[in-house]
Amino acid sequence: MAKRIVVVGSINLDLVAATQRIPVAGETVAGLSFQTFPGGKGANQAVAAARLGGRVTMLGRLGTDVFGAQLRESLEGSDVDTDGIEAVPGSSGVALITTDAKGENAITVVAGANAHLSPADLDSHIGFIRSAGILLTQLEIPLETVEYLATIALRERIPLVLDPAPARPLPASLLKCVDWLTPNETEACFLLGRAPEELSEDELEDAANALLARGSRNVILKLGKRGCYVALLDGTRQLLPAYKVRAIDSTAAGDAFNGAFAVALMNGQDPLSSASWASAVAAISVTRPGAQPSMPTSFEVASFFGDGHNGNADAILVHFSRELARVRLHSVNSVSNTPRQK
Repeated sequence: MAKRIVVVGSINLDLVAATQRIPVAGETVAGLSFQTFPGGKGANQAVAAARLGGRVTMLGRLGTDVFGAQLRESLEGSDVDTDGIEAVPGSSGVALITTDAKGENAITVVAGANAHLSPADLDSHIGFIRSAGILLTQLEIPLETVEYLATIALRERIPLVLDPAPARPLPASLLKCVDWLTPNETEACFLLGRAPEELSEDELEDAANALLARGSRNVILKLGKRGCYVALLDGTRQLLPAYKVRAIDSTAAGDAFNGAFAVALMNGQDPLSSASWASAVAAISVTRPGAQPSMPTSFEVASFFGDGHNGNADAILVHFSRELARVRLHSVNSVSNTPRQK
C-alpha cells in the first residue's frame, strides 16, 4: 500500500476475568480464570490492520508505569509503527473485562494516559496524519481530540472511520466529517436516543437512514452474530450475514472488523466486499480469548476460507471479492434511495 493506515486512539491493558455469566448490579459471581492482554480500541484496530498486511502508524499516549513498556512492545511486535506514541507521567489505560460462557462481555475502561492525548499532539504529528490513506479513531480518548482529528481529515481529504464507542452524545459538526460510522446496535440506539435493543431487519434501514441524516457519509451497523448492515451514500442498503463460528470471547470483535475494513478499502476493494471480509476477520477473532491476541493474520484468514494464497492479503481480497460477487453470501437485495447531500 502506498499510504498508511493511521490510528488515533486508546492503548490499554485488559484485565480479563472469565465467569459462567456476567453479574447483574450488586451481584458477586465466582470467576473461572484471570488473564491480562494488551488492548484498547485504538491499539486493537492498529494490530488488526497490521496483522493483515496494513502499513500502520499509531498515535496515542502511554503511562510511565510498567504497563506502558509492555503495551508499546506488544504493538511493535505486531509491526505497528509507534513513533507517534508518547509517554506521560502516571498510569496507562486499563480495561476491566468480564466474559461469560457464551462469549459475551462487559467492560469498564479507565482512561489513564489516554485522557492526555490532546489536539496539540495531533499538530505535533501532523506529518503522520497527512501520510494516511485512511484514519481510524474511537471514543476512548478526549472528544475534543476526536473532533479536531475530524476537522483535519476533512481539510486534508482523508477518509475517517469513527467507531462511536464507548457510546456518548456526538455533535453534528463531528458526524459531518465522518466517512464511515461503525456503531454496534447498542451504540446505534444510543445515538438515536432509543433504549438499547436488538434491531429487527425491518428497523435496520430506518436506523441506518437516521444515522446518515445526522451527517456521516456512510454507516455500517455491526450486528454481532447477525452480521452487519451497510448503508452507503450512493443509496445502497444491504444486510451481510455473519460467518458461523463457535464464539468464546467477543472482546475486540468490532475492532477486528474496523481494522480489516480499512485494510480492504486500502487494497482497492468495494465497500460491500470490504465489509464482508471484515466480518470474516471478526468471526475468527471471537474464537480466541483476549483482544489483540485474537487478531488473525492474512495466513489465518486464507486458511479460514480454505484458499491457497499463501497469506497474501491482496490475493485473498481479490479472490474473496469474486466469490462475493458470485454468491452475495445469501444477503438481502440492495435497494436504492436518493443519496444524501453533504
